[in-house]
Amino acid sequence: MELTILGSSSKGNCYVIQDENEALVIECGVPFNEVKKAVDFNVKKIAGAIMTHEHFDHSRAVNDFLHYRIPVYASHGTVNNLKLKETFLPLLIEAGVKIKVGNFEILPFDVKHDCAEPLGFVIKHEKTGNILFATDTYFVPYTFANLNNILIEANYRMDLLQKNISAGRIPKVLMDRTLESHMSLDTCREALLANDLSKVNNIVLLHLSDGNSHAEEFQMDIKSATGKTVHIADAGLKIKLSKTPF
Repeated sequence: MELTILGSSSKGNCYVIQDENEALVIECGVPFNEVKKAVDFNVKKIAGAIMTHEHFDHSRAVNDFLHYRIPVYASHGTVNNLKLKETFLPLLIEAGVKIKVGNFEILPFDVKHDCAEPLGFVIKHEKTGNILFATDTYFVPYTFANLNNILIEANYRMDLLQKNISAGRIPKVLMDRTLESHMSLDTCREALLANDLSKVNNIVLLHLSDGNSHAEEFQMDIKSATGKTVHIADAGLKIKLSKTPF
């Protein structure tokens, strides 16, 4: 099973987990043509798409998914705030209630972001084991058992954010919003270490801020703290996901 990063920033977010038979899309925040390319234009192999929330960088292409009759799963609050044009509507999901999308079993959970009813996901597949997906949240309110792969936000580091505020590069109001909607490197590290990482093969750091992060330093920080293989979610990156390191 392979993970393809199509985007992981405020410009657009989308991730495809696939093998030769089926694909699951996480987030609909990049042009749909990029998704089609990622699945070699075999749109029929997409079992469904799951969305964390309604912000444009996560929902940009939702109408294209629906146009192709690809099931899209999102919370009631998210769906209410989407600008939908298609008559084929998203399927409603809620925190704590498992769903099946193809051969993927998905458990949504609530997160903390400045929008209506945002979600994170634990995604289970026979080939990948348990995948934790958490982005656009200022902390993760739960711990999880038997994780094999983790995709988690590390948006900013406080000293870099404060430096940009002092230099006038970003307004303080943006800092206030960031603190209440995105996860810092420190909080990311704490969230990871709160879980049993003994079976984890890959940690992928998501949604790094352009001006308030440093990719290489973030990668080394989390690698040092966890002892795991750590990736930065750059567009175009492909990662093999499995239950074991082999």
